[in-house]
Amino acid sequence: MSLADLQSWLMSEGVGGDIAALAKLTARSDLCNLAPDPQAIDPACIDWQRLILAGSILARSELRADQEAALRIAVAAISLIDDAKVRDAGGILLDKLSNFRAVTLAISRGLIGDRLEERLGISLRLETQRREMDRSVLVETTGRWMEVNDFQQRFWAGASAAAWSSASAPTASGKTFLVLQWLVDQMGSGDATIAIYLAPTRALVSEIETTLETLLKGLKGIEVSSLPLRTKFDATRSGGSRLILVLTQERMHLLANVLGDEFSADLMIVDEAHKIGDDGRGVILQDAVERATRLNPHMKLVFISPATQNPGELLADAPRGSRTVAIDSDAPTVLQNLILARQVKGKPRRWMLNVRQGKAEIEIGTLELASTPSSFAKRLAFVAAAAAGDRGGTLVYSNGAAESEDIADLISQLQPDPQFVDPELAALADLARKGVHPRFRLAPLVERGVAFHFGNMPSLLRLEIERLFRSGKIRFLVCTSTLVEGVNLSCRTIVVRGPRKGKGNPMEPHDFWNLAGRAGRWGDEFQGNIICLDPHDQDAWPSGVPFRARYPIRRESDAVLDAGDDLVTFLEARLDSKPGEIENSDEFEQVGAYLLTTYMRLGSIAQADFAKRHDPALIRRLDKVLATIAASIEISPELAGRHSGVSPIGMQRLLETFRSYAGEPDNLLPVEVASDDSYDRFVTIMRRINASLFPAFEPDSRATVYALIVYQWLQGRSLADIIRRNIAWHDKVGRNYTLPGIIRDTMALVEQIARFRAPKYLSAYMDVLHLHYVEVGREDLIEDGLDIGTKLEFGVSSQTLISLMELGLSRMTAVALYEKIARDDLNQAQALEWVVDRADQLNAMELPVIIVRELRERLFSGDDAASAGAGPD
Repeated sequence: MSLADLQSWLMSEGVGGDIAALAKLTARSDLCNLAPDPQAIDPACIDWQRLILAGSILARSELRADQEAALRIAVAAISLIDDAKVRDAGGILLDKLSNFRAVTLAISRGLIGDRLEERLGISLRLETQRREMDRSVLVETTGRWMEVNDFQQRFWAGASAAAWSSASAPTASGKTFLVLQWLVDQMGSGDATIAIYLAPTRALVSEIETTLETLLKGLKGIEVSSLPLRTKFDATRSGGSRLILVLTQERMHLLANVLGDEFSADLMIVDEAHKIGDDGRGVILQDAVERATRLNPHMKLVFISPATQNPGELLADAPRGSRTVAIDSDAPTVLQNLILARQVKGKPRRWMLNVRQGKAEIEIGTLELASTPSSFAKRLAFVAAAAAGDRGGTLVYSNGAAESEDIADLISQLQPDPQFVDPELAALADLARKGVHPRFRLAPLVERGVAFHFGNMPSLLRLEIERLFRSGKIRFLVCTSTLVEGVNLSCRTIVVRGPRKGKGNPMEPHDFWNLAGRAGRWGDEFQGNIICLDPHDQDAWPSGVPFRARYPIRRESDAVLDAGDDLVTFLEARLDSKPGEIENSDEFEQVGAYLLTTYMRLGSIAQADFAKRHDPALIRRLDKVLATIAASIEISPELAGRHSGVSPIGMQRLLETFRSYAGEPDNLLPVEVASDDSYDRFVTIMRRINASLFPAFEPDSRATVYALIVYQWLQGRSLADIIRRNIAWHDKVGRNYTLPGIIRDTMALVEQIARFRAPKYLSAYMDVLHLHYVEVGREDLIEDGLDIGTKLEFGVSSQTLISLMELGLSRMTAVALYEKIARDDLNQAQALEWVVDRADQLNAMELPVIIVRELRERLFSGDDAASAGAGPD
């Protein structure tokens, strides 16, 4: 019998029943409020010697199911029984699986005694030492060897040696941890001077920036920034320091626009790289990568994606002759119990739980709820509260911000009244009240250890919620699809019912498993639970609860090009029509802009890398249509290339609008937000953009609301002030609203309009306007300084605010300080001096404790930190 045959026999007949029994025992051990099991198996009666031997054989398999079975045996051995020898054997099995972080976790929790290797026989000790040597990498910046698993070792070697690399492994496998360690090592060892870390969302940018700052403590000469500003870039090139820029794809385009041909980078990491296939933003990511590589042909490029089928697909456009490597793994590092929860017929407070193993289901037992769930929100809340008991560490997935608030409120009502409020929770509640609104629903919830979390929240608030959830002080966290966007937040249990991504779109299997991967993150837990409610409800789960799936990477541009005739028809109509007037315009507009810009730059899209992946006849047809369009516009390829996803056709129409304008040329400009007519100008500009460039701010009646948000955002107003003014306006005009709704709506307007659409289209507007001013000899109207896109991205218009943010402060903290500062022209040194001179006055300014803490951590050290009055950490 071959090894593969033996492993197959073990899974099907040898120990298949035992592994099913362990699945039930391990899942039950992690849940609360289960009815007693009359058929419970005593773990002490299990033949552990036989199971450990089977696990050792299965650990040598390359199949995920075999490795998962070995991992379950190991976890059961260390967690279900008090026998020290069995636990040691479980630890050895974890070591054979290269799961060193689980061994470390077991030792830290007292499940395995320290110095395990000293209790082994000679042969086992030698084998363990050999594995440690084989599974270690040298971190040059520290001179220490770091233990890694097979995937991590292959990544470290492959990414270091190759020009382009693409790595994929399951969520919770330690990808981000290792990639950031590798990045710091590359910077510290001198292999890279400027590195760019591309993240898909601002939430992930904030998290990565914070993690890098922690890793870099003690290493001098390496700075981390998320600001796309020339100052930091130039200081790095002239001063001999090193710089890691953590940016979204939009911020990278802003930086490239500022720097032009001076844009340079030695290394780029693209996190969540599978999002190159996302509708709308996928082509912006693709364009960002292509733009960076055009300007830096020798730049090292690393793609990171979770559980994808074909990570090598991202290497297809690597420069000819360059060394590439794909690193792929599907090995489990933690157990993930997919639990199906069904209501017992006629007994709404009792729920039958089954754990899925392969295609089979194993009955766990009955969960008993504290109250009757009379709505879907109550089902999620009550099941989450019952399953967690007093343990916490539970994420609940909701399909929208409003729903997340309601579910969190319900969970909080099931928690015992706290005898006292933890100081850190009190500080978070204070930040919510002062930074958002005195009656923001989050504040009283966090005082009871419950919170909600969605992408439109201010970053300082969101990061503090995540930190306190990781620490265990927030026990329940209700989240939206932000978690699918790559935020590295682990938990013990996830509760979900009919998950959607976007408005009404059932979540695809790969996104579901990306979400599920948050349960039981490696090094924090041995296992995680994904509790899926009402699995047979087709409204909730149209295709059923997904089986484990790996994501096939496909560029958005390639998917749209496959539309063939429809794409050609769209482009033929686009020259004479507005996007909204053409069928499928939402699907084709951005890719159409990308294709036209590529044609203008190369003279034929047949010369582009993507052409080799498509029918030559289609490429010729597209070239013909694009040639006709290009002949009709005067926008240069350079100008078009500065604005990813914005059509050069729209830019040409805007240019013609400027040419036909009969008024004074300077009336076309936005004016400083301190001017009385600034708001009216923004209204007019937005309507002009709607009519000529792209209907980004339609209907025109909404332009007044959008302009007001942009105007207030650029004034440097705090979110709390913008919300307060929005409420006052609704009261003045007699328009109905709910307080939670208006708070959410204002947050959404800031994120979606002021920080996304407005930077994108106002930046293009200003570039085309500058082109017009050159044509009419009015270069005097073109101002140097911070571009409108960067101002809007960060909500700043004064030099003082910019300087405070360049010091590393969040916008919320910078704005809170700016309200106390008289001058608007302070540079970094002057802004820092202002704060330091008032270190002993910060508490008297009535700033939230968390803002004072951020000031202390960013700007003070030693005795200065103590005098800055900090409050609890």
